[in-house]
Amino acid sequence: METITTWFALAHQWLFESAVQPVMFALGFASWTEPAFNATEIFLIGAIEITLLALILGSLERWKPVERWANDAIARRDVRIDVIYTFLNRLGVVPLLIFFLLLPLIDGLDGWLRMQGFIPPKLEDALPWLNAHPLVSFATYLVILDFVGYWLHRWQHRFEWWWALHALHHSQRHMTFWSDDRNHLLDDFIVDATFAVVALVIGVPPGQFVLLLLAGRVVESLSHANIRTGFGWAEAWLVSPRFHRVHHAIGLGHEGAARGCNFAVLFPVWDRVFGTANFDVVYPPTGIRDQDAGRNYGDGFWSQQWLGVRRLWHSVASGTPSRP
Repeated sequence: METITTWFALAHQWLFESAVQPVMFALGFASWTEPAFNATEIFLIGAIEITLLALILGSLERWKPVERWANDAIARRDVRIDVIYTFLNRLGVVPLLIFFLLLPLIDGLDGWLRMQGFIPPKLEDALPWLNAHPLVSFATYLVILDFVGYWLHRWQHRFEWWWALHALHHSQRHMTFWSDDRNHLLDDFIVDATFAVVALVIGVPPGQFVLLLLAGRVVESLSHANIRTGFGWAEAWLVSPRFHRVHHAIGLGHEGAARGCNFAVLFPVWDRVFGTANFDVVYPPTGIRDQDAGRNYGDGFWSQQWLGVRRLWHSVASGTPSRP
């Protein structure tokens, strides 16, 4: 691990000094050197992550796919759009935009809490023995944030105004590992802001927070993959492509009894505890039922974002808050 970290640090430094820093100086942005250095790290992590996902999950999708679309021009177009979302998110464009929008909010909240005498405690403060077990500490924070993620996901389906945004994610009828980042920007903002606030309140160390997000999105890419596989007995403990595909299924993913099923992001235990698990061994078509009636969710990035805003406006204007 130390060797990997060293090589990554050298690559990060080389990329910044040879490509990013000269451009920053040439454009007169020398005062932004530190944020640019951090952004370069995000870019490099994302580039490595995309490369590994494309090699590994791409190979698995070609080897054992649920659906084949080699000669389907519409399917190839839909997947290309998801690739754009993935590059924007994993290479840091969207996360940096959200970061700069959230920074005043998080800094303000942190300052207000400290003025009230509240210093966010770390898990290790309550359980000092965790200081000697960093992996256990990491796993505990992961479980806490995954519990939050489960409920955020359920609310994305329950509240009409939120579903108006989240529906974009479910409108992909040709789901692949690229589909994980297919989200409306406002939806991303709300979810990321909530995670940032929760992490601040429970005292997640900044370094661990980055690793927690990275671990989560790797599993989410796998769970969206077009792979005909479950995890057998292990599916009770980790979300599989089959388990999550049922969540995206037409007639089940949003229209089901609890307004969907299989909401867990990483650990299906939450669906078991709260009665939303569906472990049927099936590989149904994905999408939203009203697409069969001609509902349009957009054929490109900007049209998808614009239609999401329109759906949000109509939902708020209609005054329909949620469905039980």
